[in-house]
Amino acid sequence: MSNGVNVQALLDAREVLKGAPEAAQFTWRASSKWQHGVHSTTKIEKFFGLGQEQSHKNESVFEADHPAIFAAEDNGITPIEYLLVGLAGCLTAGVASVAQNRGIKLNSVESVVEGDHDIRGILGADSDVRNGFNDIKVTFTIDADASKAEIEALVAQSQKRSAVFDALTNPTNVTVEVA
Repeated sequence: MSNGVNVQALLDAREVLKGAPEAAQFTWRASSKWQHGVHSTTKIEKFFGLGQEQSHKNESVFEADHPAIFAAEDNGITPIEYLLVGLAGCLTAGVASVAQNRGIKLNSVESVVEGDHDIRGILGADSDVRNGFNDIKVTFTIDADASKAEIEALVAQSQKRSAVFDALTNPTNVTVEVA
């Protein structure tokens, strides 16, 4: 049975990194350039990990903008929607990895991630309204050769190990500076 996840490589890496915590220190990077209006282009290619500089197989380019209803050109999704992309991708990948490790064959996995956002905060219309999401809801539809309880356990373990879920639900130090 294979869901396409090389779990053995992940388990081997876990064992190696237990004895070499310095190699487990990664720095992910994104570089963004303003285009026009509220449109920006962000590129991701290089990162630091396993003690040295690394590169992805290909550079990825992401366009961020705001929709026309915000008097923008709608050249890409909003930056806050990228949080939803990250959460959906991380949790969905986690489900596949956990299923592979537990010997569960997946037929299909779909997730829908919705974020409720009161935009009065970012517009400065109400200082008591936060700038970010008020609530985020993730709904999975999973077809697998497993019981409902086993599928729920897959999702719970994916959530437990998700870096994006953790970053969204726990305080993260963020420093902003001008070079």
